[in-house]
Amino acid sequence: MPIRRKDLPTPAIRRVLAAAATTIFLAGCAGDVKGVLTPVASTVPGASKVTMLVATTRAADPDAGVLYSGERGKPSFVEMTISLPPDSRRKIGEVQWPSRLPGNPETDFVTLKVDKLDARTGLARLHERVSRVPKRRVMVFVHGFNNRFEDAVYRFAQIVHDSDADVVPVLFTWPSRGSLFAYGYDRESATYSRNALESLLQGLARDPAVGEVSLLAHSMGNWVALESLTQMAVRNRGIPPKIANVMLASPDVDADVFRTQIAEMTGRRPKFTLFVSQDDRALAVSRRVWGNKDRLGAVDPDVEPYKTEFEKDKITVLNLTKLRTGDKLNHGKFAESPEVVKLIGTRLVDGQPITDSRVGLGDRLIEVTGSAAAAVGTAAGIVVSAPVAVVDSQARRNLGDRVEHLGNNIQDTGAAVGNTVTSPFQNPNVSR
Repeated sequence: MPIRRKDLPTPAIRRVLAAAATTIFLAGCAGDVKGVLTPVASTVPGASKVTMLVATTRAADPDAGVLYSGERGKPSFVEMTISLPPDSRRKIGEVQWPSRLPGNPETDFVTLKVDKLDARTGLARLHERVSRVPKRRVMVFVHGFNNRFEDAVYRFAQIVHDSDADVVPVLFTWPSRGSLFAYGYDRESATYSRNALESLLQGLARDPAVGEVSLLAHSMGNWVALESLTQMAVRNRGIPPKIANVMLASPDVDADVFRTQIAEMTGRRPKFTLFVSQDDRALAVSRRVWGNKDRLGAVDPDVEPYKTEFEKDKITVLNLTKLRTGDKLNHGKFAESPEVVKLIGTRLVDGQPITDSRVGLGDRLIEVTGSAAAAVGTAAGIVVSAPVAVVDSQARRNLGDRVEHLGNNIQDTGAAVGNTVTSPFQNPNVSR
């Protein structure tokens, strides 16, 4: 059958595909190694160590260097110790991935210990560690879309170290496939995991050994966090006082839905801090995917109805729009910025009041290697997701599997992509 001109991709779509191909090629050259969680024998002098308790709803993976896959499983626990290179060999906000196995503790993040635990042993480990922390504080982190298990572990280790937060770190990781094409699956997996996160938070709030809990969520992880808190508020007629601080970073959540969630949190609520950025291009595309409705992480807090609503609900908003970044997505200025990540550790976890002026507006910031919302299996999905650092070998394998599918649907995606998607990625800045 001859190819007709109208069957060929439009110029806009050709630009999208060219950007995607370039980005994925560059990502493939970045040193993506599978199995980085296999423990190494020792670290080096001057290296830092972060030990965290991990609660997950992922299915176990038979590969000891992977530990958990992106598939759904029953809640389980593991304690891990991660070694970070000496501070002289790294920048604040940076995760340094091994280019080969075993990783080099002098220059790479490496795993030192992995202990899979039952619930009782996990609780005992938590008690032992929290007893040595001032005010017996715990910080729970919930990652976003397109994160493999190791992405979440190493990113949280970086946040804990660089923020200098005096807390016991607890990672809650839900079944994300870490794939460019799994936005729909990830979203459903987030919903699948909300009961497990609520159960974790309820347990921490009831535990007499725990003094205070801070919750930090990023991107799609905010959906899990807010749903869990809403359920907790309805069940308990308020959120327990030990849940003291909730930090919502670039939430990929419908602003109207957030309004209803906050309204359902009757009774006592924690202190909410919201990180927003109107130049967040990942959330701009997510807005298109979700019916052109505002995403919470991209609203302007100085316009109505948000200004009045945030004031009424006593939500502190840090507007990071004016911060300049080295990446075109502007989707996660909270984790790689030295100023913002230290702000989390030194003031927000401590429950102190904060204003935009303390963030250091105008300082050089590095874009977070975090997640980006995108349409599933479309050219838009490839281009929005690919420049983010979590582009990995599995995603590239999935790309090969989906090229034919993408070609068959190219006409359907053209209208949704347009210049809004293509313009940010003329010169993508790719890093792992």
